[in-house]
Amino acid sequence: MNEDIQFILDEAKEAMENAIVHLKKQFANIRAGKASPSMVGSVMVDYYGSQTPLTQVANVNTPDGRTLSIQPWEKAMIPEIEKAIMNSNLGFNPMNNGESVIINVPPLTEERRKDLVKQAKAEAEDSKIGVRNDRKNANNEIKKLEKEGLAEDLCRNAEVDVQELTDIHIKRIDELLAVKEKEILTV
Repeated sequence: MNEDIQFILDEAKEAMENAIVHLKKQFANIRAGKASPSMVGSVMVDYYGSQTPLTQVANVNTPDGRTLSIQPWEKAMIPEIEKAIMNSNLGFNPMNNGESVIINVPPLTEERRKDLVKQAKAEAEDSKIGVRNDRKNANNEIKKLEKEGLAEDLCRNAEVDVQELTDIHIKRIDELLAVKEKEILTV
């Protein structure tokens, strides 16, 4: 196989893999009923004037399935951490005991579970769009090679390979969505 085509296929595969990695990160941020440190992964704390991820100013752990415990490395950060959690619109009400910040994660209502499933489906659809855009970019690169004089049958075979890559990655996205949906809807 022509090494230009192989390069395009490798580039497309890598881009499609990145879409799946991104989807997994987005799914980690969608809570599924039990407490997880990733729930506060997107919280940014004002740390001496600069916005810093919560995980870089405190230890976050889960003593049980319904509680998050945030132990700051500096006690002076407790009010800043509470404020950041309140401002992040995660729907949590942080409490502090003078040593750490504690968040009780309420059980999800049926309506909230359905909203989270919709959010997961939207994230999966965004990833599918990303994979299809990667397919389009790869096919455009193949067409450029064809115009530059590469054999037509090589280009057609490469387009079939790109479509196979696309189908594999779309199927993986659907599988990830099914697992996340089951996780969200399980009480």
